[in-house]
Amino acid sequence: MKGLSRTIVVLVVVLSACEGPKSKVVIASPQKTAYIKDPLTLTKQVYYDKVLGALVGSAIGDAMGASTEMWHRNDIRLRYGYITDLTPAIREKSPEGTWEHNLMAGATTDDTRWKLFMAHYFKAYPRELSPGHFASFITQYYRSVVNALAKEDILAQPDSLDVRMGKVNWIKEWARVALAYKDGPEAYQEAVNRFYGGEMSCAGQLYTPMFGLWAQSPGQAYDLAYGHSLFDLGYAKDISALVAVMTHMALRTQDMDSVLRTTVFVDPLGYKNSRLVGRISQNITDTALLNVLQIGKKQIVPDSLMAKDSLSFRVPPGFLGSDADWIRQEMNYQTLEKDSRATAFHAGEIWQILVTALQFGQGDFEKTLQFIVNYGRDNDTVAAIAGTILGALHGYYGLPTGLRKEILRVNREFLGIDLETLAQEIVDAHPNY
Repeated sequence: MKGLSRTIVVLVVVLSACEGPKSKVVIASPQKTAYIKDPLTLTKQVYYDKVLGALVGSAIGDAMGASTEMWHRNDIRLRYGYITDLTPAIREKSPEGTWEHNLMAGATTDDTRWKLFMAHYFKAYPRELSPGHFASFITQYYRSVVNALAKEDILAQPDSLDVRMGKVNWIKEWARVALAYKDGPEAYQEAVNRFYGGEMSCAGQLYTPMFGLWAQSPGQAYDLAYGHSLFDLGYAKDISALVAVMTHMALRTQDMDSVLRTTVFVDPLGYKNSRLVGRISQNITDTALLNVLQIGKKQIVPDSLMAKDSLSFRVPPGFLGSDADWIRQEMNYQTLEKDSRATAFHAGEIWQILVTALQFGQGDFEKTLQFIVNYGRDNDTVAAIAGTILGALHGYYGLPTGLRKEILRVNREFLGIDLETLAQEIVDAHPNY
């Protein structure tokens, strides 16, 4: 061993002597693309149009899916054929759904209520958005609806108790986590891990797209959304942040590929470096995009497929494309169904349907939302997220005229949600405008 050691020492000395002058070359480490930090530059008028487009696009998606939320696509075909418009929300009222039984076409659910909630949060803390302030804002709202239960008019009007209890039940699950967040890490971990039974839900995706509208760069959109995803577990937090980034990118570009590829370039926490699995959100995205592209290139023989599976490949009434178009769409549906989770509001499933639909629709608002709504599952939530992104992409006046006007009217006159006023309040509250 001593002889070997001497040999190594001699070799090192000889090699050092042969080196000559020490190199002064420094090879820099790569950096992320500049656009991650590039500030947003929109005029106030354009910004308002895109914010309003995002709010209205989200409400359209929410309303289009409201009547068939959680349905299987075969049941949707039997009842409605192929949904291309707003349909009456014939359903039981619920805290997360509509707050009244059987509402008219254009009525929205909790997906739109969360956009309203976030607009008021932005107004309350325009320069101080933070997880702590968000938790406080939620607990303050919770206290206000609980205090409303003590009003004397409940004794004279018992039915008003149902309305107020619905509002309490909508927010109480969230308030439990928000209250625990302020009590410290141990209390918070216990509360968040039992949120909606401990499921990896799409909770953050209900509201984090709004941070994409507020942020001034893709990186800030991710950071704000990730920090505020207090109710998400595991990679659901990454997904909640990415929908904010995609919404923000939609403010900056008309290229859907650029919007979708943010899942590759914006990764400030290094999910891609995770051992064994890498970045799950990107893995889902890559697979979904590849599936859509492969199905799009398949040679379709409609008569053969329709004879083989008449239920799945039979073109539903109301579908405006060709037989081959429908078969490709159904193939995409079947691919999605193979990866469906036990609960339809699982964050991974919502994300997979979303990126599949955005790739399938390539920026076409109606084609994308119709794909989502007619697939079923948690279709109002997925369509609301897609509607936010595409609404930000096209702006309010780039949305279908009939849909955008009806959504504004119904939500203002029957639900007490004035989307135009909300958009203006967001713009007015923004420090940069």
